[in-house]
Parts: sequence; structure tokens; C-alpha cells
Amino acid sequence: MTGAAQADLSIAPATLKAIGTIDARFQSYNIEMVEVTGGRFWKPYAQGGVGRDRYAYRPPIDLANARLRKLAAALGPAYLRVSGTWANATFFADTDNAPAAPPAGFNTVLSRTQWRGVVDFARLVDAEIVTSFAIGPGSRGADGVWTPDQAQRLVDLTRSLGSRIVAAEFMNEPTLAANNGAPAGYDANAYGRDFKIFHTWIKRASPETLIVGPGSVGDSATSSATGITTRDLLAASGPGLDRVSYHHYNTLSPRCGVHDDPAQALSEDWFSRTDAALAVYRGLRDEFEPGKPIWLTETADAACGGNRWDATFLDSFRYLDQLGRLAKAGVQVVMHNTLAASDYGLLDEKTFRPRPNYWAALLWHRLMGTTLLDAGMLSTLAVHAYAHCHPTTKGAASVLLINTSRHGSHAVTLAARADRYTLRARRLQSASVQLNGATLALTDGDNLPRLAPRAAPAGRIGLPPASITFLVMQHVAACR
Repeated sequence: MTGAAQADLSIAPATLKAIGTIDARFQSYNIEMVEVTGGRFWKPYAQGGVGRDRYAYRPPIDLANARLRKLAAALGPAYLRVSGTWANATFFADTDNAPAAPPAGFNTVLSRTQWRGVVDFARLVDAEIVTSFAIGPGSRGADGVWTPDQAQRLVDLTRSLGSRIVAAEFMNEPTLAANNGAPAGYDANAYGRDFKIFHTWIKRASPETLIVGPGSVGDSATSSATGITTRDLLAASGPGLDRVSYHHYNTLSPRCGVHDDPAQALSEDWFSRTDAALAVYRGLRDEFEPGKPIWLTETADAACGGNRWDATFLDSFRYLDQLGRLAKAGVQVVMHNTLAASDYGLLDEKTFRPRPNYWAALLWHRLMGTTLLDAGMLSTLAVHAYAHCHPTTKGAASVLLINTSRHGSHAVTLAARADRYTLRARRLQSASVQLNGATLALTDGDNLPRLAPRAAPAGRIGLPPASITFLVMQHVAACR
């Protein structure tokens, strides 16, 4: 995607050739199970979320909030994944009012009312539900083997509400089993045994549900940093996945002891971490589940709630570049963590107002369709380029140009006029962002502003330092 030469980019409609497609719900998001139930989650830095005090209690998210629904709907169609570490030990009460405390072997309680709220929200925002199930000691028989009783109740309630669980991972992040609610001593062999039970059950109880997995995190090219490797999990469970899933974060946040320099957030090393993670899991897919589509079901800049800059414009470069890279590499779905919790949320968790990454997501959604194009142009070390057919305008294509140079302007030569959308900020670590010079914000009526382009004539145009530009061109044969 990048090369050593620093030549100008050249874009002509005739050179744009179709090279693949992605899922219509490619750009998706997570609402953590602990958000739905209420509980202790990563504390925002504004509330002092560092050191020993990493978590803070939060009440259940208000999925009926009009602003939240309106902003989520603007990103539809999407997948809504309700999972996360806390889901591994969440008890589904199957009553409208949750008991005061969970039964033995569980840590949190999900009520019928709360899950109904998830179903209603998903329906209204054009999202399909993806989840995982409890796998802790409370969801097992006396022999320690997983039982589907809890999962069956959740599937049954979802179906009774006129909805469905479109896809499910057996558990969240089995490579972290020792720290995320699994029984003591849980290993790959135990996972393989339980997965086979899960596979048999779900094919009978909910055959329309895609089996996704293993949802691992932390593997390198040679090993796992977490003790249990994805290779061992796949070898123990055998074939049976409809989609191969993994999780990826570029780093850990200061809450988990890592203090990265924001100066590296626009470096090629930072962006290419996406490629390195995909290479590991794609290799495992090819070996154990050849040909199965790949989903990235949980991702953000930094795990453990996000880095300090993840709520600013600085992270929009990684976010959009990651979408572009993964789409071009054939990944079918990317689920951002989270929609509206902690510092990596697309929306502020208190006000549900958009952060810079939300505006980036909205532009991607409106301009980058499901057909990928080979732009036939030279990307440089400083400018990353991606092209897709426009999602709604027949014969149009959108080119995404990310200028990662903090101080250097670059140029692109257009063979025909285009509509231009350029995102910039006065400071890279700013909580606000400008589109073509106008600050983006909700209107007084809580509506989205008009995302108005500027005309870019044929010829040479400049890309300002540290900027993100979408160019929409007409008369592209590959997009007719």
C-alpha cells in the first residue's frame, strides 16, 4: 500500500478497477454487555481513570435515548455486538426485574427488560445483533462441562421479540480465559470440548445464527502473549466456524500500564500493526478454516478503555486507515469498540455527542461503498490511499486520502473534477473537527449537520498536513 517514492498521486476515473467486495455491514460497533447491565467498566480519564482506580460503576446505558438512537441509525446498516469480557460471567435472569445479586458462578445480571432494550435499539437503528454467551462456573454442570441453558433462554427471548441473533461467538477472548471469567485451569482442550457442545446446540436451537470465532486476541506470529494460543484452540475445537473472528488493539492504555507517545500515532509502525495482526489470524484461518470470511469483532486504538488521545482527532487517522487497510485485505466486518463508553467510544458516554471518530465513521458510511477499487495510483509513505464505489450514487467512486505528515503538504492530480470533503483540526488532539473549514456539531434540533462538499477542479490539488480527504468522482465505469 505504501512505497518509498514521494511522488504526486494521480487519480483518473478510467483507472479505477473493481477488486473485491465487503459486507454491507462492514463498519460496525460494540456495546459492551456491562453497559447493558450496568457495572464497573473502564473509567474515563476525565474521571481519573488511571493507576489502581481503573474502573468506575456506570448505570445501564439508556438505549431509548433519542440522540443515541439517531446517531446510531445514521451508521446503519451495521452489526451491533453485545459482548466483551463481562459477558463471560453474566447471568440472564429471564425476568423483567433482575435479582439484586447474581447466582453463584456469575458476576453480573442481565434482565429481560434490558435485553428487550437491546432488541428494540437494534431494530430502530438497522443493526443485526451479534453476541457471546456466559461460560463461567455458573453456566456449567457438576462435571464442569458447559451447558447451553442460559444461551437457550437468550435465544428464545430474542426470537419471541420478533428478532434474531445473527451471529454468535461461543465466548469472549478465549486466549484470555485465565482472566476473563472462565473456570480455574481452563485450557484449549476444555475450550475444544465446550465448543463442540456449543456447535451442536446452536445448529439445532438457532440454525440461522452464524457461528463466529474464536474471537482471540494477543497472538503473535509464533506464540500468544496470553498463555493459550489460537492455534491450540482451533486444533482442539475442529472445523465448524462460519466466520473466523479475532480482536486487535494497537496497544494497551495507561490503565493497563502502557504509556505510548502520541507522536507515534501517525507513524507507519502504528498503522501497520493492523497488518501484522491480520497476517497472524489470516494464516490460522487458511490452515484451519480455509476460505471462511474474516471478521474483526473488537478493535480500537488501545485496549483497557482507550488512550487519552482516542477521543480526539488524532485517532481518526488510525480509525479510517484501519478500515481502508482491512477492506482492501478482504476482511468483511470491522466492529469498533465502543459506540459510547470510555475514551475510545465514537460518542461521549455522558452526552452521546459525537467525537471526531464519529464524524469520520459517518463520512466513511456515506461515501465508501461495498465495492473496492484498485485506484491505479501510487500511495506514498505519507499519503495512504483507498478507493471504493460510492454506496448510493451509481457510476461514482470515492477515494480516501490520508496525509499522515504533520507538517508537509502533498498533492494529488485529478483527471476530472471531484467533490471534496477534507477533515482537519486546529490541534491534532482536539475534541472537535472541521469539515472543509466548518466545525462539525449537531444542530440545535439535535440533527446531523449537512456534510457539504467543495468542488475540486481537474488538475493539481493540495492535501494539507495532517488531514483526511475524501474525493467523490463521477463517470467511473467500474461502479456502474
